[in-house]
Amino acid sequence: MTARLLRGRTLSFKSRPQARDDHASYVYEEDGALLIENGRITEAGTYADVKFKSPIGVEVIDHRPHLLMAGFIDPHIHFPQMQVTASYAANLLEWLNTYTFVEEQRFADASHSARFAMLFFDELLRHGTTTAAAYCSVHKGSADAFFTEAQRRNLLMVGGKVMMDRNAPEALTDTAQSSYDDTKAVIETWHGKGRNHVAITPRFAITSTPEQLEAAGTLAREHPELLIQTHLSENNAEIAYTLELYPSARDYTDVYAQYGLLTRKMLLGHAIHLADREMDAIADAGSVAVHCPTSNLFLGSGLFDLKRIKEHGVRTAIATDIGGGSSYSLLRTLDEAYKIQQFRGNRLPPIESYWQATRGNAEALGLVERIGTLEPGSDADIIALDASATPAMKIRMETVQTLEEELFLMQTMGDDRSVRAVYVAGEAV
Repeated sequence: MTARLLRGRTLSFKSRPQARDDHASYVYEEDGALLIENGRITEAGTYADVKFKSPIGVEVIDHRPHLLMAGFIDPHIHFPQMQVTASYAANLLEWLNTYTFVEEQRFADASHSARFAMLFFDELLRHGTTTAAAYCSVHKGSADAFFTEAQRRNLLMVGGKVMMDRNAPEALTDTAQSSYDDTKAVIETWHGKGRNHVAITPRFAITSTPEQLEAAGTLAREHPELLIQTHLSENNAEIAYTLELYPSARDYTDVYAQYGLLTRKMLLGHAIHLADREMDAIADAGSVAVHCPTSNLFLGSGLFDLKRIKEHGVRTAIATDIGGGSSYSLLRTLDEAYKIQQFRGNRLPPIESYWQATRGNAEALGLVERIGTLEPGSDADIIALDASATPAMKIRMETVQTLEEELFLMQTMGDDRSVRAVYVAGEAV
């Protein structure tokens, strides 16, 4: 592969910012550059330094004045729900039964799954998302389609065949044994093939019998390297029903703990309505609470308490949750997260928001050595962001004087139009 040098303003995070002025948590170069060779970043720094270290005659692609960052990472999204987005419903359970479970049955068809795999990745990349952790449908073929298309595009993607054996239409359920067998087959076929990563994916406690959660726990013990993804405490009615189904559990979080699923590899979508005991249990296990702000607002589920979750030492991530969420854009997602924290009296600095959408989410997935930063050795999944992408943004940029102001402008007014270029493993897409 031919080496290429990307020039632009560069921003990459070293740690979670502890305050607005925590300049040690990130590296920003006003005239920066990234040398890409064989799909990876091999040099990063000022343009003068990187150019000096580059091969003679290297191709230079100048993205100035745009901001070069690691590609956005979406750690909770539903691949089969593209045509469920913007469905009118009163709450989570009505939305699932009226729209989502109906739509997901269509993914039994291989050609339908293949078509939507292409559309899904098109949309993610258009919004600057280069990695996602996705729920496929209950059908093994949907996971095969997802990973086939991800490999074709050389994307680093996480996905899993949903495990769901009750409280759903018959056409959309498996069994404890078949879900184990199908997930095992997906792991053997796809995990580590290309840049693919498989996740163990019990949808949530309501749609899994104890036998199925036991099967999921067995998979987790057999494959401790795999991520586990599910939903937790999104909606009060969901919580009440879960405790009816699992009366021996102390609380919703304890359901997953009882089956050996509450580990450092577990991504807990939503995690809104948590008692102190649950937060402590999640923190002790090292599991991740994944905030899905546009979905939580759209479905009226509740407001994520980031300040309290951080005080308990719980690891966090932020995600779109398409199709409960209303936008594929991580910029739009950061905007809604900021508003939720404002409502809670918790001022969220933009520098922390962008850390979360890049390095923070990579840490949540256990993939920070590969993605989420611009550090040498990282895969070259890179985006170029434009804070003057629309006429209104351009007018506002006339008065912007700091990096913080620019980042906040992009998350408040930006969307896919702010994404000017996307590189996947060093190749423009």
